[in-house]
Amino acid sequence: MASGKGTAQAAFARFVRRAIDNARAERGWTVTDLAAQTGIGRSTVFRWLAGDWQDYPELAKVRDFCVALDLPVAAAFRALGLPEVGSTLPRLGNDGPVEADVRAILERLADPAVSVEEKHHIRDLLHYLAQRPIRQPD
Repeated sequence: MASGKGTAQAAFARFVRRAIDNARAERGWTVTDLAAQTGIGRSTVFRWLAGDWQDYPELAKVRDFCVALDLPVAAAFRALGLPEVGSTLPRLGNDGPVEADVRAILERLADPAVSVEEKHHIRDLLHYLAQRPIRQPD
């Protein structure tokens, strides 16, 4: 699973690099200008550029970044390897659809009213669930 994360980091870094290059070319913005206009700290922008993040970037920050630069949020989410809003997720065995649960989790992660601590807890739990071995029925 680590390779998937590395792929998401590289893809998102390319997305951010293109956004910064376009902002520089079209608006004359420096990284400092971009940080001020998007509300995203310079250090966060540089971490995104370097692909230097352990947990997924806060989706609310990604959304704010995209809105300020007139970029489609769905493109950023695709770069992060996240499903697009409204996309159909596969059914998992006899468990039925998981779309509503996944959508609820993504909405909580993107909600600015949800505390950073709660978002970190959600990410930790998701990371644990993604990494634990799958137990086969006896």
